[in-house]
Amino acid sequence: MPRLFLAYKLKTIKMRTVSFGMNISLDGYCDHTAFNPSEEVMDYFTEMMDGVDLFFFGRVMYQLMFPYWSDVARDQSGTAAENRFAQKFSAIDRVVVSRSLDSGDEKTRIIRSNPAEELLKLKQQPGKKISVDSVSMLPELISAGLIDEFKLIVHPGIVGKGRLLLEPGSLQEKLDLKLIDTIRFKSGSVALHYLKQ
Repeated sequence: MPRLFLAYKLKTIKMRTVSFGMNISLDGYCDHTAFNPSEEVMDYFTEMMDGVDLFFFGRVMYQLMFPYWSDVARDQSGTAAENRFAQKFSAIDRVVVSRSLDSGDEKTRIIRSNPAEELLKLKQQPGKKISVDSVSMLPELISAGLIDEFKLIVHPGIVGKGRLLLEPGSLQEKLDLKLIDTIRFKSGSVALHYLKQ
């Protein structure tokens, strides 16, 4: 779908908000296994989902999160904060973009291609926020004008390897954002909430 047409549709139709959320290190890496969120940060993640009724995942992030968190929700095998997160997280419907994933659970729908077109269709449907958790699709979704807000949790560590939030040259144009909220946690992590300008 041409970018100009997407931009026109986004301006003329009232749509759901698409929120991109990610854990990152001070040096911009997004390896979830490198972080150990405090109970306070886990509770922040849980509260973030109050306004969300759909996740939009790439395959890698989906397989990182499931079945791990659904197992924690079922077995109550985490800390109290992790169990609260797992209950809410695993109850939300999800769409996964993957050419190789054969199947998911009963709350998961798999699409094979055209993530920007699919996300635009989902934005036009009634509902709460859509949470996007995919670094691999981020440049395409930003370029299509589909991400409305960014919620980044910066953790106090330098990782030095892994997947960057955005690879050099992955965006054709600069994206200006407006900072609307900052939360500092006792652990040293900082939550940053930006809106697209």
